[in-house]
Amino acid sequence: MTFHWLRQAKGAALGAALLAGIGSAQAATEIELFFPVPVDGKLARDMAAMLKEFNEKHPEIRAVPVYTGSYDETLIKTRAAIKAGKPPAAVIMSANFLTDLAIEEEIQPLDPLIEADGKTPDAFMGQFFPALHGNAIVGGKVYGVPFHNSTPLLYYNVDHFKEAGLDPEKPPQTWDELLAAAKKLTKREGERTTRWGIMAPSNYDYGGWILQALTMSNGGLWFNSEYGGEVFYDTPSMLGALTFWSDLVHKAKVHPAGEQKGPGVSTAFLSGQASMMLLSTGSLTHVRDNAKFPYRVAFVPRNLRNAVPIGGASLVQPVGLDEAKRKAGWTLIKWMTGPEKSGWWSRATGYFAPNMAAYETPEMREFLGKNPDAKIAVDQLRFAGPWFATYKTVAVRKTIEDELQAVLSGKKTPKEALAAAQKGADELMRPYVEQTALKLPATN
Repeated sequence: MTFHWLRQAKGAALGAALLAGIGSAQAATEIELFFPVPVDGKLARDMAAMLKEFNEKHPEIRAVPVYTGSYDETLIKTRAAIKAGKPPAAVIMSANFLTDLAIEEEIQPLDPLIEADGKTPDAFMGQFFPALHGNAIVGGKVYGVPFHNSTPLLYYNVDHFKEAGLDPEKPPQTWDELLAAAKKLTKREGERTTRWGIMAPSNYDYGGWILQALTMSNGGLWFNSEYGGEVFYDTPSMLGALTFWSDLVHKAKVHPAGEQKGPGVSTAFLSGQASMMLLSTGSLTHVRDNAKFPYRVAFVPRNLRNAVPIGGASLVQPVGLDEAKRKAGWTLIKWMTGPEKSGWWSRATGYFAPNMAAYETPEMREFLGKNPDAKIAVDQLRFAGPWFATYKTVAVRKTIEDELQAVLSGKKTPKEALAAAQKGADELMRPYVEQTALKLPATN
């Protein structure tokens, strides 16, 4: 009788526990995180590991990664999810898309969530490098939290430098020095080039970013960072930048002609078919893990000044979220961008850590001691500025990238290309301009 009672009691307790567990699982708020990478690959695996840890530490939330392809594809899929009434709770969004998304009222300002935590927006953003603020704050409001960010870097093969009589301790610092080094590093067998002195990507998204770096280092500005309706394509500073790139291809013949895609550039460098390349800091881990030779990185060479755009992505929240998903998404965003996870992601990927306190952690100090190349990107931040961001950013960007590819293919002169790009960009931005800068008070 006693044993029967005990069995009943234990059974009831077990049942209650199971029901409580089921109830707890049902109470967990499930959210999606859109992440701009292919479904398979190292970054996808790293993100899966990160979210697994988050879910273990936050049982009231279940965060699910959704791998959304390129930055451009992620933008398209995010907008489609918003229209379908199923927005993700957080998106790792290309940092230069935030201005357009804010203009179109497709993402929400994060100020109310920051203030609900007892902080001011200024205090919250103060934990991130100042160079990142320009692409995270739009119209005085915080729309994005920097997550993984980058700048372009000059990568170079140490063995090739020594072979060509160049000092690997003194990388090119100016355009003159870059051209001179590229000439010495380029190898030819008759009419065939067997090794390029320098390569840089010119495909969509990447090409515009590299051209912005050259334009900035030539003293120029790509866009009006205070107003989303102006770009400065047809200007002397960009003409000089595009002409320099064109001359590397068509006159000096130290850079291949035509469109060069980012993966192809890194493959050429790693296989010894290119001695130098301009590529993102986000490629550092890939190069470090795969280079079979000693390499170094350096600042992007300058003509008139040291200056580069930031790149990478920020975490944003689309409109249309219910309160539970918005709060759960905000919990995830804060966790992912704190010093510990910011540092972990940087070490795993090669992107620099946006949260400055990450570099004070013992793990990051040890990492930088072993990998000094990762510190170059951080050092270059004092010369960094915002990534181009306008109304209709992608389309406006493609007007110049189409022309860039035409120039590098020998189909247009730089001057012709920039005039066409400026005209195309102005036409795309006209609706916004007419509703803002050209919307004037009636005088009659």
